Amino acid sequence: MKHGLCPLGLRCLLWFGLASSATGQEWTRFRGPDGCGISDATTIPVTWTAKDYNWRVTLPGIGHSSPVIWEDRVFVTSAIEEDATLTLHCLDTADGSLIWKRDFQSTPHAKNDSNSYAAASPALDEDHVYITWATPEKYIVLALDQSDGREVWRRDLGSFIAEHGFGASPIVFEDLVIVANDQDETSFATALDRATGQPRWKADRRIVMAAYSTPMIFRPEGRSPELIVTGWAHGVASLDPRTGKENWEVDVLNHRVVCSPMSAGGLIFTSCGSGGGGKQMVAVRPADPTRGVEAGVAYEITNSLPYVPTSVARGNLLFLWSDSGVVACLDAPTGEVHWRERVGGNYFGSPVRVGDRIYCMSRDGEMVVVAAADEFKLLGRIDLEEPSQATAAISGGVMYLRTRSHLMAIGGKPQ
Repeated sequence: MKHGLCPLGLRCLLWFGLASSATGQEWTRFRGPDGCGISDATTIPVTWTAKDYNWRVTLPGIGHSSPVIWEDRVFVTSAIEEDATLTLHCLDTADGSLIWKRDFQSTPHAKNDSNSYAAASPALDEDHVYITWATPEKYIVLALDQSDGREVWRRDLGSFIAEHGFGASPIVFEDLVIVANDQDETSFATALDRATGQPRWKADRRIVMAAYSTPMIFRPEGRSPELIVTGWAHGVASLDPRTGKENWEVDVLNHRVVCSPMSAGGLIFTSCGSGGGGKQMVAVRPADPTRGVEAGVAYEITNSLPYVPTSVARGNLLFLWSDSGVVACLDAPTGEVHWRERVGGNYFGSPVRVGDRIYCMSRDGEMVVVAAADEFKLLGRIDLEEPSQATAAISGGVMYLRTRSHLMAIGGKPQ
């Protein structure tokens, strides 16, 4: 195995390991800590059948959001397509039983047929669960008490105009809830006080076309954390997550951005596309003022690019999973291709890495498992019995799988 751990990858794993030890591997946002999509769990099986689930529960309506977990509670949203009612469910991780649920009335509006009124994933801290939804008239950010679902605060960010509807998820950083708002009209990123919902900063954004990317926190060694926001108008931009002030920007993208940014090999990766496929993917070199390094494009990636799925890494190995089921392994620092193979299927969910395996759910309802290695190996195919456009979540050694109208838990037992 030649994957090695680059300094950035090691920092991500060390941070995740410390967080895991301290809090039971909380999965507090879309794709887990800092959006890495990585878990160190050793109790997730390579393959399974329906009888192996710890539990499987039905959710009313449908949804494409991913679950988030804090200690013994898992939170997930679903929505009724006919009237756009959004429901937040709080379930017990032990058996999937309902602890509480809250319904929120919205307004039916135009969106892409592949979208859902429950597309954005929640975010968590030790006290609250944060959810977002939007209509052409309102963009709502809501904080609820984790223990009982009581509304703590609500903030309306104004209208949200986008051809395909809404989809970006909130994230939590220190004492802030941060949301991206790249749309077809007034666009900005903003941070709200976790306790009160009051605005702490707002960074105006240029407008080209609505984006569906969830921001990530980039943690360069020896420097302050950076908020990475991606979209057509700005390309890849770094903001100070505490103030919203721009650190640097690489305006390089030429199509709509749906996937979220991720980091590997000291670089930041994102892609964009149209018509159901990726058109452009870039590796961006972050600015480093301490060494006099300016931000710029390190290289571009071609062939079978992801549009909706976000990539995942293992040390210096970067794994791309395209919408059309082509998986590739690259050397992150250089872009050298180790392998590229077609596994089949169509994908909107993103891959996650659990140890030395990568898991990704197809829109047709199949979990595909491949080795996170520099040699291709298909490890498993599992029938999920229902379509899925969500991304798996892992916490406490258990993987939570969200399909169109169900949530399942698998793992937790020594393999």
